[in-house]
Amino acid sequence: MKEYQCLLQMLCPDFPMDLTEKAARIVLMDDAMDCLMSFSDFLYAFQIQFYYSEFLDSAAAIYQDLLTGKSINTVIVPTSRSATPSQLQPYGDAASLDGVEAPQFYQCLENICERDRHSTCPPLPLIGEILTSAPRLTFYGFLMALSKNAGINQSIGALPDKVDLLVDEVLDKELDRIVAQLSACSITHPTTSSLLPPSRDISRVASPKKTLRRSDLESDGSTEEIEDASEI
Repeated sequence: MKEYQCLLQMLCPDFPMDLTEKAARIVLMDDAMDCLMSFSDFLYAFQIQFYYSEFLDSAAAIYQDLLTGKSINTVIVPTSRSATPSQLQPYGDAASLDGVEAPQFYQCLENICERDRHSTCPPLPLIGEILTSAPRLTFYGFLMALSKNAGINQSIGALPDKVDLLVDEVLDKELDRIVAQLSACSITHPTTSSLLPPSRDISRVASPKKTLRRSDLESDGSTEEIEDASEI
């Protein structure tokens, strides 16, 4: 989780840690927060938590009210007397409970979405599909279902389908081109031995001064000049 937080802080240095923790709780149980998470699991859970943050806070308060046995008529919209997000049981702990009745929970969520039409909520038909899959559900299971629902992901429109997450044809072609270019360079590149500096020829090369032609020495025919040249 801390490593994913570091990645998010590369995009936004002051990104809040609590959103990362909530996203991690969707993927992991609360007592396993130090476990590894695959990139795709975390990314889609993070998308749900980030995009529907206000809706999930209201849904968590409603779920908590239903667990405590409040009447459905009093659990339409969370009030100041309802449990605040910091007072709610962690998602992982809620998953260990028996859960609440799915139809009752759906009716409360429907009231929220209809009342707060200006807010960002998941499409109600998709919520209905999730909540009709079982007679009872936990809040943890509800969040997991939201993060894995392809229809909700398409309604957000930010990420591709999970199976296509790491597929990028343009990038793949570019990588293939770079690999082919590197392979061609390795074939045409000189061998390692040719890259080494040439070995120094230790044989002594005759000095040009000892190959002087006699005509060069016979400038004026003087004996002194010939002797000097022979000394050289």
